[in-house]
Amino acid sequence: MAAEAADDLAGDELDTAAETFETREAEVAAALHGERLDKVLVALAPEFSRSHLQSLIERGHVALDGTPATTASRRLRAGQRVRLELVPTDESRAFRPQTMPLVVLYEDEHLLVVDKPVGLVVHPAPGHWSGTLLNGLLAWHAAAATLPRGGIVHRLDKDTSGLMLVGKSLPAVTALVRDIAARQVHRRYLAIAHGVPATAAFSIEAPIARDPLSRVRMAVVPGGRPARTDVQRLGALGQGRDAVSALACTLHTGRTHQIRVHLASRGHPLVGDLLYGGRPALGLQRQALHATELRLAHPITRAALHLRCAPPPDFAAAWALVLPQRAGAAASAAAGARPGAGSPGGR
Repeated sequence: MAAEAADDLAGDELDTAAETFETREAEVAAALHGERLDKVLVALAPEFSRSHLQSLIERGHVALDGTPATTASRRLRAGQRVRLELVPTDESRAFRPQTMPLVVLYEDEHLLVVDKPVGLVVHPAPGHWSGTLLNGLLAWHAAAATLPRGGIVHRLDKDTSGLMLVGKSLPAVTALVRDIAARQVHRRYLAIAHGVPATAAFSIEAPIARDPLSRVRMAVVPGGRPARTDVQRLGALGQGRDAVSALACTLHTGRTHQIRVHLASRGHPLVGDLLYGGRPALGLQRQALHATELRLAHPITRAALHLRCAPPPDFAAAWALVLPQRAGAAASAAAGARPGAGSPGGR
């Protein structure tokens, strides 16, 4: 699947306060006298990992003789009574519906296009198992639970904003994946980068793979997956080390972190992109990247769709500093064609 993004995921923990869980109680057997609390719990609930049981101790789901026990290393005595709330693992709870506001720019029975805000993670992953776009889609429409990845066919980084396609039916998901692979879905981004590229328009064609020196980064690597980004310099501000440029980037492929990696490889990391050498500037503390435009054929009807999306306030303010004469153009991007668009807002 195509993706201008990575699995840099985040989200809020599920609220367990109002939920009821199965509980188990037992008296500490003589054979377990003097053992640690976490080891006793392993005997009481062997289907859970010791690390998960330790997290339940820390979160107050274990009681000893009716009193909360929050120290995993505590030694127990034979005859003491242990009570454990069987809270599921975070991973098992990841694919649950969570109502959240979604800004919907287009919706019909087969296709959904959302404006993903900065900070919203697309998929659950270790460390962040809830509060993701996937959780929101499961609450938005029932069919999402029957679709691969809830119908998500491409992704954006947590701190990248803008347009995302979501299939609402299996035929639509299949067609979208096919069209993305065939490079028939055209995606345009706005970016603010450090430095000033030497030419006003250029292409970066360089293979991308996992950085051999850091698992959290991607890099231009010989033998990596082919990747191409077309870049247009729209304007620049400042000189020397403090110079920044406003860029329009068009993807021909959708590798993880593609725009971020390609621009950094040319010495122009995105403003705010600490992972790839960028620095905070223009009021931006996160990577300056916004998915502003999509052109595609509807996955079922094949009608031409052209959707645009204005950047969020922090990006728009920075963009206006670099291109004051064209700030209105960026701000008015959302006024582009949205055939059949649904009403923005959440459910």
